Amino acid sequence: MMIASRFFYSLLASAARLSLVYSLCTAAIGALLLCSTVVMATPSLEPIAIRALEDGSKRTGQAAIWHDPSGRAGPEAAQEALARGAFQPLPGAGSTGLQKGSHWSHFALHNTTADAVTLHLEYVDHQLMRLQAYARPIGSTGGYDKVAEQAMGDPFSARPVFHNRFVVPVTLSAGETLELLVRFDSEEAGFVFPSMRIWTPERLSQAHTGETSVLAFLFGGIALISLFSLIVGLTTGESSFFAYFVYGLSKIVAWGTIMGFAHQYVLRDAFHWHYMSAAGAVSILCGVVFDRLFLQTRKYTPRLDYILLLMMLNACVLLASALLQVKALALITITLALLMYPASTIIALVRWRQGSSEAAVFAVGWTLLLLGLFYQALRDLGYVEHNLVNYYLPPLSSFIEMVTIMAAMGMKLRRVRLQGLESERQYRRHLEESKVKLEGLVRARTEELEKAKQQAEQEARTDPLTGICNRRSFLAEASLSIKRAQRKGEPVSLLMFDIDHFKSINDNHGHGVGDEALRQFSQTIRKTVRETDVFGRLGGEEFALLITETRPDSLHTAERLRNSISGIRLDAAGETVQFTSSIGIAYRDSDVTVEQLLRRADQALYCAKKRGRNIVVEYAADASPEDSPSQTGFQIEMVDGAEQEPA
Repeated sequence: MMIASRFFYSLLASAARLSLVYSLCTAAIGALLLCSTVVMATPSLEPIAIRALEDGSKRTGQAAIWHDPSGRAGPEAAQEALARGAFQPLPGAGSTGLQKGSHWSHFALHNTTADAVTLHLEYVDHQLMRLQAYARPIGSTGGYDKVAEQAMGDPFSARPVFHNRFVVPVTLSAGETLELLVRFDSEEAGFVFPSMRIWTPERLSQAHTGETSVLAFLFGGIALISLFSLIVGLTTGESSFFAYFVYGLSKIVAWGTIMGFAHQYVLRDAFHWHYMSAAGAVSILCGVVFDRLFLQTRKYTPRLDYILLLMMLNACVLLASALLQVKALALITITLALLMYPASTIIALVRWRQGSSEAAVFAVGWTLLLLGLFYQALRDLGYVEHNLVNYYLPPLSSFIEMVTIMAAMGMKLRRVRLQGLESERQYRRHLEESKVKLEGLVRARTEELEKAKQQAEQEARTDPLTGICNRRSFLAEASLSIKRAQRKGEPVSLLMFDIDHFKSINDNHGHGVGDEALRQFSQTIRKTVRETDVFGRLGGEEFALLITETRPDSLHTAERLRNSISGIRLDAAGETVQFTSSIGIAYRDSDVTVEQLLRRADQALYCAKKRGRNIVVEYAADASPEDSPSQTGFQIEMVDGAEQEPA
């Protein structure tokens, strides 16, 4: 019944191949020793001196050890083996290695005190199927009396001492020396440490309380980490945190079962070795599932992911073999599971090379667990002495692994959070960009509409041929300009232009030349006047210009414009076309409107045309409105540079 539980704990701490090789070598050496052993007398036995308060620092049993491969020898056979010198010092650092059968230990205890002393002999390890102890007074030639028998499958209440490991109580009278034979039974196969620590009951109870407290601290830490993972998983919805929660709980169950605490506190009446194998299988399965989710092997290392899938399948087979109590299959699957354990570290390093920083921390944590198990393997193989440090090293390394990987989980959570923030920033940036684009489109559309509106207004206010104000626009702007001039007390003059003989230009050279004449005429005046002046086309070849100048300045401006117009030259099919303009001027008096100024300027223009054209004529302020253009209401100024008499 020992095989699966013993193999689980020992192989969980090491590579099984070393164990098998060591087993074969040990068996060969044992056979040679048995063949070469000569019958010897009972070896001299140095008793272990016992004091009043033993604290477990003294150990028994490794000076005289006998291996019974059959596992069927009783105390009589052991006594005969002792008589013929078959009991020999245990080679190595305290472990028998992987062997079948049972091992017998021979030692003596001597009470050096003046009072009776009760001792608790504690087996140094927890993985043992059965322990039997026999005692007799030193020097007695009779048989040994059984003082204790304990088995893993017995109810825990049958144990004489409340302890997760086997403990044999022994009482020595004052000065008494007892000779003991202790059988350590691993049944089919297992590692045995044929040694017992010597305690007084009080000291053992104190030590057991301390060990239980330390282990409870480790289990409590793993439980808190698992609970934190559950909370984070519920908050973020990240599946790896849920897997880590289950993995942590499975560790507590596995180590509590393997180290005997499940038998001590939970399964007190019906404990079996396959519980340990089943708990270990579940822990391995949960660990591999977590590895896959955390390292994201399916996505980033699909080929290496097949190794983890194989490990999961192997763990399922181990669980099935444990539940069905198929010992041989359990042994094979445990060996395969431990041989594949380093694959997680390798995959983590690959993920680290791919850029996952938390995978490097994961590799450190998993490697620490492997180192703890490897050191446990050295202890099981007899290369390292058994003590409380390496005894608790596997669960301690599991705790450190959980803490280290929790740090990796924190890094992953931070990375996921940063990715979420980055995604949110990108989303906001996208919204901002979309907003800017939308605002740009709206602004562009608004500008287009505004331009279209302005263009429509411009077209409504502008003469399409010359680009200056049309009649409607001129009247509106001229009216505003007159009102401003009235407020400021400024003089206002209105000049009306008419291109002389314009009809003959159209008739002789075509309307295209006539249109060009109108454009050149408009551009010539626009380049000469100020921005505050109002210039527009009233219709046909008639134009008007409103300026804020005094009478002399207005006459001077009109003459300057007349000269500029007369200098215009057009090319009409190789022929030069030249034209002139007649100009009529009207001046503002009090409360005059633009329409009144236009009528007056038109009358002056009419008079200029009657007088021969290409002259400037101003409307006289004292003329009667009923006077015809031929009457004295007009006077002619500056005809070809010479002053003319009034009409």
